[in-house]
Amino acid sequence: MHIGYIGLGKMGKNMVLRLLEQGFEITAWNRSAEPVKEVVAAGAKAAMSIPNLVSQLPERKIVWVMLPANVTQDVIERLVSLLSKDDIIIDGANSHYKESRKKGELCAKHRINYIDIGVSGGPSGARNGACCMVGGDIESFALIEPLVKAASAPHAYQHFPGLGAGHFVKMIHNGIEYGMMQAIAEGFTIMKESEYNLNLEDVTKIYNNHSVVESRLIGWTQSGFERYGQDLEEFSGTIGHLGEGKWTVETAEEMGIPVPVIADSFQFRLDSTENPSYTGKIVQMLRNQFGGHTEKDTLKK
Repeated sequence: MHIGYIGLGKMGKNMVLRLLEQGFEITAWNRSAEPVKEVVAAGAKAAMSIPNLVSQLPERKIVWVMLPANVTQDVIERLVSLLSKDDIIIDGANSHYKESRKKGELCAKHRINYIDIGVSGGPSGARNGACCMVGGDIESFALIEPLVKAASAPHAYQHFPGLGAGHFVKMIHNGIEYGMMQAIAEGFTIMKESEYNLNLEDVTKIYNNHSVVESRLIGWTQSGFERYGQDLEEFSGTIGHLGEGKWTVETAEEMGIPVPVIADSFQFRLDSTENPSYTGKIVQMLRNQFGGHTEKDTLKK
């Protein structure tokens, strides 16, 4: 299968490298040249522009767009003018599901198929096998399923019918993630401040060995303590966010569903700007561990 791939950031580049290893033929375009050189060295073909990328693809063109949500709309608008009936656009951005619906409706007007995929697992997941939550119609999904399977860890993809369904499931996933990280951070803060001289790295080891809270997040807490020490002096305690927790809370409010845990964890991030804390340092460290987040409000400068 020969596909076009637009966007070679920390997620896109790693996914392209994985897909090349899985035997896919890829023509890639990125605004900056350096990551293009990296994937070309691994076997990809380079495109000089988006029109050039489309021109290199075979009939029934498939283009995977892996860009930030705020620039994806413009790229899809450009693509619909270049693609033909029954071609497929895959949108891997962390987009609000309502915006994904609009993009799908735009594609439908041009008789182009739109698939939204929420991708979880961070850069390491993109490189070694991600978790993919797929929306769109079942017929288009069936055509790209080998591609999605190759990008995913074993048994780590699922299709959910409907425009925006994949991004909706991923949005809720990230809202849940906010609450889980907050609970871990609060619990370890209590232990750090307790009368006991606890080695928090040792606590993560036992928590992550057949306990009820055994999880990847506890594993990342362990690796974070190993790397930075349990005082986490490199972190400021002010937590950034990319929107998904806010979207989850707003969606719940629209539906009349109370979500106090997710809402409070999101509010904690907002409040951390004025009230940095050790709890905030742990959440920052976790975001850095699984997502590679290094924006100015994640690590001290």
